[in-house]
Amino acid sequence: MFGPAAERKGPPGRPMGPPGGRAVAVEVAPVQRETVIDSIEAIGTAGANESVVITADVTDTVRRVNFTDGQSVKAGTVLVELTIAEEEAQLAEARANLNDARRQLKRLTDLGEQGIAATSDVDAARALVEGSQARLNSVLARLEDRLIRAPFDGELGFRVVSPGTLVTPGTQITTLDDVSVIKLDFTIPETQLSALRPQQKVRARSAGIPDREFIGTVQTVGSRVDPVTRAVFVRATIPNEDKLLKPGMLLNVSIVTREAEAFVISEAALIEGPNRVSVYVIDGERRARKQDIVITSRRAGKVEVASGLEAGDLVVTRGIVKLVDGMLVSLPGDSPLG
Repeated sequence: MFGPAAERKGPPGRPMGPPGGRAVAVEVAPVQRETVIDSIEAIGTAGANESVVITADVTDTVRRVNFTDGQSVKAGTVLVELTIAEEEAQLAEARANLNDARRQLKRLTDLGEQGIAATSDVDAARALVEGSQARLNSVLARLEDRLIRAPFDGELGFRVVSPGTLVTPGTQITTLDDVSVIKLDFTIPETQLSALRPQQKVRARSAGIPDREFIGTVQTVGSRVDPVTRAVFVRATIPNEDKLLKPGMLLNVSIVTREAEAFVISEAALIEGPNRVSVYVIDGERRARKQDIVITSRRAGKVEVASGLEAGDLVVTRGIVKLVDGMLVSLPGDSPLG
């Protein structure tokens, strides 16, 4: 089975080398402890954490534009002011009426405490104050409709209005995207659904940024499987503080389903039988000892070993067919043996 060298026998209990007493030349590799990662591959599309089209709420003329294309803004920033001359006049009138009503109420309240003013007059003055306050609030609301603000922190797109533009409800002014966090949407086959769960690590790469890997986590696994594609929708989030990722980008996704430390050897070292898997381990006397092992997975020319080996063990990777258990070996760099 192992060639003529394997048929040469020595005294019982003393395996011998090949004819001539020379050791068999082999190549070895140490057992290494590595981080083993199992993953699912997919293609995903990046989306903004929050995204909105900024539009007008009323019909009016743009008075002032307070932003530039691509500007970063905070929530509440006034982006566009519509014509508000009429509303400002109404505001001044409403404030004056409210102040006058408050003075009348205070005067009547003081007189009422002295028993001079009737209670009904005080109540009427109080109702007048409340009505004036309501009218002021109405004017302020109309004014607010003419101040178009950013609803959240984000990056503005291109502006599509200018001072003097007549806008109506629904007219687009610009876009606003919060890209501090990117939502990454993709699908995976239903056959891999059992390996997926929230908070798993996701690694993503973009062809446009080849030297950068982006790390995120799975947030949501869809509740339904598409009956046509037999795939399930998944959403992950990726921190994007430097804002390199843009909504709409295509990303290669790798979902880490398992990450653990394990013993790893080259697949070339395996001796596979019908019921067991073995390797040759080199002992301190430069002899090859056959050792049964248990493997759990294979990947890219390597195997993960569950038991049978320890870190640093030397396993034979080349020259295996010349060996029998206990045979003397020579390693690259050894002096020839006679």
